[in-house]
Amino acid sequence: MANKQRVVVGLSGGVDSAVSAYLLKQQGFDVIGIFMKNWEDDDNSEYCSSNIDFVDAASVADVLGIEIEHVNFAAEYKDRVFAEFLREYQAGRTPNPDILCNAEIKFKAFLDHAMRLGAEKIATGHYARVRERNGSFELLKGLDPLKDQSYFLHRLNQAQLSKTLFPVGELPKTEVRRIAAEINLPNAKKKDSTGICFIGERPFRDFLNRYIAKEPGPIKDEKGRVLGQHVGLSFYTLGQRQGLGIGGIKAKGAQKGGNDHAPWFVARKDMASNTLWVVQGHDHPWLLTPRLSAQGASWVAGHAPGASDVGAKTRYRQADAPCVLQPQGDSHFNLHFRESQWAVTPGQSAVIYDGEICLGGGVITTDAASA
Repeated sequence: MANKQRVVVGLSGGVDSAVSAYLLKQQGFDVIGIFMKNWEDDDNSEYCSSNIDFVDAASVADVLGIEIEHVNFAAEYKDRVFAEFLREYQAGRTPNPDILCNAEIKFKAFLDHAMRLGAEKIATGHYARVRERNGSFELLKGLDPLKDQSYFLHRLNQAQLSKTLFPVGELPKTEVRRIAAEINLPNAKKKDSTGICFIGERPFRDFLNRYIAKEPGPIKDEKGRVLGQHVGLSFYTLGQRQGLGIGGIKAKGAQKGGNDHAPWFVARKDMASNTLWVVQGHDHPWLLTPRLSAQGASWVAGHAPGASDVGAKTRYRQADAPCVLQPQGDSHFNLHFRESQWAVTPGQSAVIYDGEICLGGGVITTDAASA
């Protein structure tokens, strides 16, 4: 077995990547662990868990009997992910840095590094699957519908997928936890991380505050009445309900069907006039979008599919919404939904599915207000 295939696993300190490494070792691969450090601006803060995560990743490597290397991608992350994240927020959009991180760091910088270590493949703890068909590679949803992460991986291309393994993509999360406990992994009960890696669990507005200047302006309702002041358009997202500061109006005790006490939602952001538009009621027409346009499209197959009936997600935790895809060349597309979608947000990704196959996606540019 001297010529075992070498696989480099991204060990995050979490249970999914730990079990991925274990499964690969069981399958006879020569497994090396790598811990990626992507952020170092405030390592010592209560919110940055990077140091704890590395200790967890190292103890997992120890239990599994594999080597682990600590690699610092903080400079690449700042240039390729964080700078773009800030640019998008400053333009009033709401980007998804996890998608960028996968495209630019985990499946680019990390993949390049792994190849330099003589790896044939890389592996991560994502809940997704890769299938080879007739010499091309398909990205499939993870089998656990509650954990499927193909949405965040939709920008992966043929070259990247051909070198990627997702060992837990076939398993339900409960089984991953069970395996971790059975083999006595030290992080078997560690809770799943949430939040964006450089923000961690800290309050989002506090974090943005350090990088984006506040530019207060009016909050208006659909009739143009000024209801209050916003702290800066970058700090709000479409569909947001909490933290608007025009409160006091609760749905409690409100008459059914009466709109007087319905909660307020962010519906539009007008950068030109620095106005935040809010509406009352979850199902207000301004919050519903029958169609959208997207740009910067990335197609797993390497080219746009033809016009077709597909499913699409306009945010991570939602069911695929039936729609018609109309590609506009390879980099733009339009979607027409069978039923209007709620709070479709420019800057977020619209990801396209044909059943369990993720075809790719793009960045939403327009919502109903401007479409």
